[in-house]
Amino acid sequence: MRIATDIGGTFTDLVYVDENGKVGVAKSHTTPPNFEQGIIDVIEKSGIDQQEIETFIHGTTVIINALTERKGVKTGLITTKGFRDVLEIARGNRSDLFNVRYEKPVPFVERYLRQEVEERLNQKGEVVIPLNIGKIKELIAYFKREQVEALAVSYLHSYKNPEHEELTVELIRELWPEVAVTASHEVTKEWREYERTNTAVLNSYVKPIASKYINKLNSKLVENDADSFNYIMQSNGGTTTFEQAKKTPINMVESGPVAGIYGAAYLGEIIGEKNVIAFDIGGTTAKCSLISNGEVKVSTDYYIEKDDLRAGYPIKSPVVDIVEIGNGGGSIAWIDEGGSLKVGPQSAGAVPGPVAYGQGGTEPTTTDANLLTGRLSPENFDYTVDMKLVKKAIHDKVAKVYGMTEEEGALGIIRIANANMLNALKLISVRKGYDPRDFTLVAFGGGGSMHAPALARELGVKKVVVPVASSVFSAWGMLMTDLRHDYIQTYINRFEDLDLAELNNEWDKLETQAKQQYAEENIKEEEVIFNRFVDMRYSGQEHTVKVPLVNGEIKAQTVQEVIRLFHEMHEQNFTFKLEEAQTEIVNLHLTAFGTVQKPKLQKLETGSKDAETALKETRPVLYEGEGWNDTKVYHRTLLAPGMKIQGPAIVEEPTATTVFYSGQILSVDAYGNLLIEMGAK
Repeated sequence: MRIATDIGGTFTDLVYVDENGKVGVAKSHTTPPNFEQGIIDVIEKSGIDQQEIETFIHGTTVIINALTERKGVKTGLITTKGFRDVLEIARGNRSDLFNVRYEKPVPFVERYLRQEVEERLNQKGEVVIPLNIGKIKELIAYFKREQVEALAVSYLHSYKNPEHEELTVELIRELWPEVAVTASHEVTKEWREYERTNTAVLNSYVKPIASKYINKLNSKLVENDADSFNYIMQSNGGTTTFEQAKKTPINMVESGPVAGIYGAAYLGEIIGEKNVIAFDIGGTTAKCSLISNGEVKVSTDYYIEKDDLRAGYPIKSPVVDIVEIGNGGGSIAWIDEGGSLKVGPQSAGAVPGPVAYGQGGTEPTTTDANLLTGRLSPENFDYTVDMKLVKKAIHDKVAKVYGMTEEEGALGIIRIANANMLNALKLISVRKGYDPRDFTLVAFGGGGSMHAPALARELGVKKVVVPVASSVFSAWGMLMTDLRHDYIQTYINRFEDLDLAELNNEWDKLETQAKQQYAEENIKEEEVIFNRFVDMRYSGQEHTVKVPLVNGEIKAQTVQEVIRLFHEMHEQNFTFKLEEAQTEIVNLHLTAFGTVQKPKLQKLETGSKDAETALKETRPVLYEGEGWNDTKVYHRTLLAPGMKIQGPAIVEEPTATTVFYSGQILSVDAYGNLLIEMGAK
């Protein structure tokens, strides 16, 4: 049996598939700060025998939470003499030149804990100044006195030659084995001193947190007699072993959300939709990503805490290109100083949760608004819902301020939340040169199907798909992913000056490294699949475009094809191309997949095509622009392939609700997915 678990801000999800292909799901409340207990709770709730678990896959928000909440450990930095302040200097460029409130990021390591050592490599990786071993010993003693718990080592040009970093780490582990240590070349071999140094620092900052969490989770599994192969979801959309995750926890910064993106790509392939926008609404956040022609975009230009006021912190780690905003079911509605209604990013989370939970929450949330407008039913909550409390919260905090009814206030909350989500969807589609009309929106998470049909009308997508087990779809996506490692090496060369023999040798080195790592993880060589990419740009340009490259020996005709493809992709990304300009490689990017057997989707038995057999009730629902409308509500579990329902209507299941509108038509496909056509506009 294979199971996957995903920890969210409000709920912990589980999906399992047995040897017969049967799929089961479960959902329970997240248990901060002891998140591993929530995993055990949801396993027990699912009713599966833990001794039958062969493969366990896990997605977690522990790393991103530790970073954003500043709950990592006291960390020190050892760097090249003269580069102590690289974290302070950061980048001089500003995304908004006229923003007088712009704030530079405060380094995770204070200046007195950033120490220098004499050593120097040139840009070719040649030693200019040898490493001062004596200074390293002094710094170890210094950091011990300062009670540092983790160290990062980042030297100039070590992406080209890690010799000095390796010597430093070897000495640290010999003299101070208790401290967590990260060398920058262990997490990234890309250039950019600031970004590489910051990535090494953040990896060390969360390393003890990750080790403690993974060890506790593993112990819980062992206590419950689970004898399984254990894997953790990475930000690049692949999985890795528990042991590797403890070494480079920064690769888990977007561990949970990306699984749903790959699940959407896999589902799109099955149903014949290769252009997909994956849209995930949970209790705390909404996430979206664009999949073009079946390809999930992965980038190392990733930042945390980046917004209009802050430059954020760069992480040079492969991360699925995803836009995430603080809008989910638990997002709190509030009034700003100017009297405008806002929704999020503050969230009621799992504790105390929305007012509807009755667990002490007093601030109105998106969930409360959906409940008051009739979109959600009180009987689908785990708690007894006091509608008077819900009404009072929305009246006191929103409606009273604007002199409107509680229902109008609730609809206002939904509209603001939808506007925030629509902006996120535009960021990954329209603003990147893609026409939403060419895409299908795959909606999942607890709130995805609630909001997606309304957003689809505004965005102009052709269809909405609500998958089976949509509320736990990210966990389902984990079952559809392979093991994955990314190997990125900076290799700056103009195409006109390329030495093809040298280039082929560089690819061979990366592939050999991948094979060795997978051998250590008990993956056979024939089960490893390689995908190659090159990060390219016009000479003198700053930004790059990731261009796919064929496997095997690179020849002259291959180079010409890559250049041609680069011009096309550059035009799509930046609206222009310079076919006469010189082009160059910046990075080589090898993606190595360790393939695993995936469960096959089972088609449902066809039954009655009369949707009225699945009718649950008719209740009044408040719609934007339409007012209250007596709306039919259907049981999703009773819907069969071939059934069609005219909107407006609602489809309910235990952990999710699909709300669709007049003019929209819902049908059920052979697998049980809900397909919502937009109809005439």
